Amino acid sequence: MGARKKSYLLKAGEIKKMEKKFSHPWNPKSEIIGARLGAKTGLERTGVNIAAIPPGKESFVYHSHQFEEEWIYILSGNGVAEIDGKEYKVGPGDFMGFPAPGVAHNMRNDGKKDLVYLVGGESREHEMVEYPKLGRKLIRTEDKVEVLKVSDLKDFKFWE
Repeated sequence: MGARKKSYLLKAGEIKKMEKKFSHPWNPKSEIIGARLGAKTGLERTGVNIAAIPPGKESFVYHSHQFEEEWIYILSGNGVAEIDGKEYKVGPGDFMGFPAPGVAHNMRNDGKKDLVYLVGGESREHEMVEYPKLGRKLIRTEDKVEVLKVSDLKDFKFWE
């Protein structure tokens, strides 16, 4: 395996150049502009990202994690966090933590300015994400990702 170039310090201008736009394919309202900070500095077990949701848009899809913990810290702007079926107004200085197995969550920007936040968590080899409103589960094992319909899953008993 070749040596990876590491950058232990990311200056603000460099971070700005790293920003990319992302929309989750299962949510037409999803739009995030951000950068993967942790990966750029060589972090492999911890994800750290900066993200901005434009007004009227949402982060991803309402989801929960089975194995990876996740956290969010709001830097600027205002929005609504849907957490475990309830909605909460969020703004600068607010922090959310989702231990694993976690509760479902998502954010939307109902303000007039970008909702800017730091988001991060674990980067494990295996993860299962549930999308309760869509009836889907995503299973990631190393570099393979599979999506299942919850309605297709059957109980499996080893011993009867």
